Amino acid sequence: MHLEVVSPEAILFSSEVDSIAVPGTNGEFQMLNNHAPIVSTLKEGTVKIHVHTQEHLELDDLHGKIVKHVDDDKVLTVAIQSGTLEFKDNKAIILVD
Repeated sequence: MHLEVVSPEAILFSSEVDSIAVPGTNGEFQMLNNHAPIVSTLKEGTVKIHVHTQEHLELDDLHGKIVKHVDDDKVLTVAIQSGTLEFKDNKAIILVD
């Protein structure tokens, strides 16, 4: 599935991913490939992005909010204050504050 994480300043992340775990308003939930369409508000917490490999990713100063997970090199994290998630046609867009 394709994921885009967008802030008011820039696109923080745009790539194919294996799964996404997000802090939903009613609790954390995870989405895998071909998840049913959903729109959800997000609360303060951490978005966990599971990638197959980090070889194709460029984590530079522009993407400074995206951090590699300490224990797992296939997990990236981004701390958010709040946001909105839309998942449709195997594409997820997360708008973060």
